[in-house]
Amino acid sequence: MASYNKILLMGNLTRDPQLSYTPNQTAVVDFGLATNRKWKDQSGSQREEVCFVDCRAFGRMAENINKYMNKGRPILIEGRLTYDTWTAQDGTKRSRHRVTVESFTFLPGTGGGGGPAPGNQGYDAEAGGPPRTRPTNTIPDDDIPF
Repeated sequence: MASYNKILLMGNLTRDPQLSYTPNQTAVVDFGLATNRKWKDQSGSQREEVCFVDCRAFGRMAENINKYMNKGRPILIEGRLTYDTWTAQDGTKRSRHRVTVESFTFLPGTGGGGGPAPGNQGYDAEAGGPPRTRPTNTIPDDDIPF
């Protein structure tokens, strides 16, 4: 049976990124992301739901997120869902789901500060290089049939 594990999230950081390094000096950053969902219920009143997600990035991505992001800043991430288990200090088994970031895009917006908002730049884990710029309009308006 085939399987597919891909997740896209856009939201705001709930706390400043926490950078650490593995024993072989690979950068690791952990951060929280909040996503909002708004809708109207059957009575017509506005409702809102917030989902908090723990995220982790590695390598150069981790260093860039730590350098340019802070609490309140918006980000778009693409990654996979991972399941972590461990034994707590009191001996109980613990577990949680976390998103392992594979690529991200800085989004313009307010919140925090912490450097310029690069706008339409992103970082691709597979490329392993510096942030890339995505074209905003590759089709001339004259070529659009409507």
